[in-house]
Amino acid sequence: MTIKKLVIIPTYNEIENIEKMVRKVFLLSSKFDLLIIDDGSPDGTSDVIKSLQKEYDSKLFMIEREGKLGLGTAYITGFKWALDNNYDYICEMDADFSHNPEDLIKLYEACKNGADLAIGSRYISGVNVINWPMGRILMSYFASIYVRMITRMDVRDTTAGFKCYRRKVLETINLDKIKLKGYAFQIEMKFTTWKFGFNILEVPIIFTERQEGVSKMSGGIFNEAIWGVIKMKFRSFFRKYKLEK
Repeated sequence: MTIKKLVIIPTYNEIENIEKMVRKVFLLSSKFDLLIIDDGSPDGTSDVIKSLQKEYDSKLFMIEREGKLGLGTAYITGFKWALDNNYDYICEMDADFSHNPEDLIKLYEACKNGADLAIGSRYISGVNVINWPMGRILMSYFASIYVRMITRMDVRDTTAGFKCYRRKVLETINLDKIKLKGYAFQIEMKFTTWKFGFNILEVPIIFTERQEGVSKMSGGIFNEAIWGVIKMKFRSFFRKYKLEK
């Protein structure tokens, strides 16, 4: 039986990176399909994808959305598409090469060998971040500590966005109940996976700040993470988490 593996990449104005990323993923020794969720990039990102689809027919897919609708909703859209199209392993990553595509293989192998969710972790073996200013490193590191304090979740890199899920995780989680839409979406997905009792494994990676394009990080995103985590924890008291055997 063929194992189907998918990588989901959300994009907004990634014309400098997207062709290189697509080609890099398709050159990997382990074969993945690729789904791009583009939020109406005005820079022509979607036009590049459409051109590449002629070359990578049946392996490269795109969903175009009207305007910036949020990182969380992009991934939810992608997860539902992956389930509808019978993928066994579903990965997510950024388009800007802050995540090394080669590490997709490590995340997949972790899930194939028993993990239900494999996280590409910046903090499981020290602080493995390149080209970030110290202020941003500290903000990210202490944000993860804050999340662990609130949730009691044993995950070092709680805000990581480089992950691989077994299909069963996404089938079990009611994706429509995921409330956080920005980068805090990543926290809620890990927290919900953990609450259901799935096996989570952190795989050490090196995170490299983007070389091209513009970062989407903002103060509003940070505020959502701070207050959203408290609301998420409060809501969890009223939800049942039961893993079907």
